[in-house]
Amino acid sequence: MNTVSQAVRPLPTTIAEYLLQLRQALSSAGADRAMIQDALYDAEEYLRSELAEQAGKSEAEVIAGVAGSYGAPEEVAEIYRETEVTVTRALRPPLPPKRRSWWGRFFGVAADPRTYGALFYLLLAVVTGTFYFSWVVTGASLSLGLLILIIGVPLLVLFLGSVRLLSLVEGRLLEVLLGVRMPRRPTYVERDQGWLARIADMFKDARTWTTMLYFLLMLPLGIAYSVVFTTLLGLSVGFLLSPLGWFFDNAFSLNMGPWTFAGDVPWALPLLSLVGVLMLFVTLHLARAVGHLHGLMAKHLLVRLD
Repeated sequence: MNTVSQAVRPLPTTIAEYLLQLRQALSSAGADRAMIQDALYDAEEYLRSELAEQAGKSEAEVIAGVAGSYGAPEEVAEIYRETEVTVTRALRPPLPPKRRSWWGRFFGVAADPRTYGALFYLLLAVVTGTFYFSWVVTGASLSLGLLILIIGVPLLVLFLGSVRLLSLVEGRLLEVLLGVRMPRRPTYVERDQGWLARIADMFKDARTWTTMLYFLLMLPLGIAYSVVFTTLLGLSVGFLLSPLGWFFDNAFSLNMGPWTFAGDVPWALPLLSLVGVLMLFVTLHLARAVGHLHGLMAKHLLVRLD
């Protein structure tokens, strides 16, 4: 019954109505917000290009003309859902086999490529966070400070556009390292819009401000990630290699490292090494969890909600 109702549903008569039906079709199927943004961008770009090429025709006539080649909103939504599944399977790294025992799940985190992607992203965040923070603070200060001059208007447009471009760059890092589906295309902007219209659209778009907020948050988060995981990894490796460190301490009288306290009780060295192993795997689990939470925050702030 649902299939029949979709088949006889009349075509939209405007591009806005087409995009609305496409969004509704994808949302009702539980599609990811990032994928919906990509689908809407592709559809709007295609329809407006056809409208520009077929000058003199109304939006309804253009939509009716391309319905056979591009498809109705429900058909396009179905194609995007099928393509998304295919692309996701192709890009996703091979998953480790599922382990039923608790110790298998605990130690199996080391065999999951997503663990090292998350850990690398969290350690890299201090670098990307510093750059994002500096870019937003510097760009906003210059743009607003020069807004009273003629050069301030195009500079503000370039700055807001660069923020959107950086959000796509960050999205690629998130998708590759954390496995979070992020937009692969920007929000569509009409090519014939003037500077003032573009500025107005960017100011009205809530994602402009949430993206800046995300970039500002990346600096303190990046510092926290770097300090926490560098410390945990250093302690884990230090405890893990405590027997080797104790040997060099005694051989060269260095008296350095946590294993120095075990000088009188060398039998405690294997215990320190075991603590290092457990701490290392706990750190890997923590990196996976923090990476997952960071991905959720990034998706909420960088992807359009409407």
